[in-house]
Amino acid sequence: MPVDAVVLSAQKASGLKDALFELRCAAEDIATAAQEGASSEELAALCDELVGLAKQIEQTR
Repeated sequence: MPVDAVVLSAQKASGLKDALFELRCAAEDIATAAQEGASSEELAALCDELVGLAKQIEQTR
């Protein structure tokens, strides 16, 4: 195994996969809202959610 390899339990890998799915969905929500003419306030709230999800994923250990 390479020295810089990362090993995740099946549970952690599944959790990471779920979190990345949530992140993608949040990004898609922003794209949809923008296409549908959402207000800047609505877009800002969706962006805040996206950033929050990304920060949570960064903390994955």
